[in-house]
Amino acid sequence: MMSISKAMCRSRLLQIFLAMGSAFAFADTPVEMVVEGDYVLTMDSDHRVIANGAVAISDGKVVAVGPADDILAKYQPRERVSGKGKVVLPGLINGHAHSAMTLLRGIADDLSIYEWLNEYIFPAEVRFVDPEFVRIGTQLACWEMIRGGTTTFVDMYYHPDVIAEVVQECGMRALISATVIDQKSPDAESADDSLAKAIEFVRRWQNKAPRITPIFGPHANYTLNVEQLKATRKAAQALNATISIHMAESPYEVEYSQEKYGTGSVSMFESIGFFEGPTIAAHMVWPNDDEIRILAAGNVGVVYNPTSNMKTAAGIAPIPEMREAGVAVGIGTDGAASNNDLDMWEEMRLGALLQKVNAMDPELLAAAEVLRMATIEGAQAIGLADVTGSLEPGKQADLIQVDFTDAHHVPTYDVISHLVYVTDEQDVTTVIVEGKMLMRDRVLLTLDTEQIRHDAETLAAKIRKELSP
Repeated sequence: MMSISKAMCRSRLLQIFLAMGSAFAFADTPVEMVVEGDYVLTMDSDHRVIANGAVAISDGKVVAVGPADDILAKYQPRERVSGKGKVVLPGLINGHAHSAMTLLRGIADDLSIYEWLNEYIFPAEVRFVDPEFVRIGTQLACWEMIRGGTTTFVDMYYHPDVIAEVVQECGMRALISATVIDQKSPDAESADDSLAKAIEFVRRWQNKAPRITPIFGPHANYTLNVEQLKATRKAAQALNATISIHMAESPYEVEYSQEKYGTGSVSMFESIGFFEGPTIAAHMVWPNDDEIRILAAGNVGVVYNPTSNMKTAAGIAPIPEMREAGVAVGIGTDGAASNNDLDMWEEMRLGALLQKVNAMDPELLAAAEVLRMATIEGAQAIGLADVTGSLEPGKQADLIQVDFTDAHHVPTYDVISHLVYVTDEQDVTTVIVEGKMLMRDRVLLTLDTEQIRHDAETLAAKIRKELSP
């Protein structure tokens, strides 16, 4: 009897052991990284704020998001990133920038946009901008954006191949538009020349690098005529490419459009079939009610640039009205020559406050809405919502950690409120794009910041000398 009892015990113990092994087999599933946070904001359709959360990452993508205990029970990370005192959220999306203009920061301030462009910026660009200028300026911009938690940006400038190379090397994600403009520019002689070069750029970079999306960047309807704008859209359609353009930005543009075409800017573009393809419209300060409906019907993504619009006195964009009509609206910094920085936290905060005081309504653009505009709605506006902008399984692992231990975050009652109304770029500690760490503990890992500083100062000294009377 004793031997039978012992055998039964051994059998039962074996069954328990096998059951336990089966239960914990999943815990050994390897992943490359688990990033933790006191809070994880998914920015998905469920608007989840997960206390003591974590994100599992493998092959550059999000594998799972949830409570840290659950994630760590299922996945065995090769690298575990502590989240003590941190908030995890998707990387910020800068929907409109001219990255290399970091080297023209402060060169001309306190001017109307027409005077600023035509009397200072355009002449300075023709004089100074070359591939080396663009390389250094873009590296400087990427340094600034990574440090501030931006993981994706839409750029419009000259020598786009150089921009793409810098972005590829530093690990960010970008839509890079080749500028098309009807004047002599740093990389072209005319509109025809710039369009031909833009077509070749888009062809070269399509499907070349997954984080680089080449697009077209016609400057505006006051620097290109109707036929040139039509030709740009036709080229974009032929290559299935997006267009990013300045649109309805200033009173000058509205007056120009009315005088030349008899309509507002948006109506003029709609009349030539310009919205028959993916379009990112930067600024969009002056659409009327009918034009807002046109934007919604055309699925035009709008990018709000509050600081630049205030600084150039361009006006206050009707953001609540556009979003209410169904227009996807993102947020952008514009170039550092008209902002004068690339801080998306500042854009969120000022963008929200500007709308509130303009309408005398403190309920407009609540913090949660603004944060969505800088993440998932911004991704929708630029056509990347299936790739980035939220933390969901299958999407690219583009995320950041924000430190909440500094004085201005103590105490924290509402995480989203603090992110929008308190956080600044120095609070970002970790930046990850496509599962690769670009910054850890505030140290940039993919850029030689001392070399960039040296190169930028050296080039600035030459510019300063040439501009001296």
